[in-house]
Amino acid sequence: MNSPLAAAAVTAVLKGQVSNWFAQHTLGSRLGSDVLVTALPPDLITTGADERPQLNIFLYALAPNTALRRSADPVATQNSLRSSFALDLHYLISVYGSGEFQMEALLGFAIQALQRVPQLDREGLRTALLGVGSAGGELGTPLLGEIATLNLVDQVAELTITPQFLGVEALTRIWSALQARYRPSVTYKVSTVFIGG
Repeated sequence: MNSPLAAAAVTAVLKGQVSNWFAQHTLGSRLGSDVLVTALPPDLITTGADERPQLNIFLYALAPNTALRRSADPVATQNSLRSSFALDLHYLISVYGSGEFQMEALLGFAIQALQRVPQLDREGLRTALLGVGSAGGELGTPLLGEIATLNLVDQVAELTITPQFLGVEALTRIWSALQARYRPSVTYKVSTVFIGG
């Protein structure tokens, strides 16, 4: 994916995948409350005794893909060969809730949702982006519309979504840097996004 909106598009796709999985499994009715799926900085999420069930997907780091660092875009045409940055996106997926077992259930279903699609090929990405564009409602912003209508699917062969099992110490450092209350969380890496041109 080679676009300045590539990272935003990947975040929107992950959010859509998890939201759809929650809806398919009627997770809201199981938890006794509507479930929010957001893509916000963790320090902006309201926490406390009355917090509602929520899963948050936060892009906390971008790192060079060492195998493809500063390579030519693999899908560029002969007329438009460009130098691009090959990046891996690192996500913190955290859960919130005030009821017993809500956070554990949210995290389990999110892991299951992302495990089902460890790779998104062009067709899977096209379908996911169409879903993002039709989300409307709380997501209906000009930026989201632009993400959904860009021809990003023609710029990527495949996205790989991999869980990264960080130790407690590494997770604690992330949460400390975010200056947010620690919540159960898991990290994922999405490879490879090309930004440049």
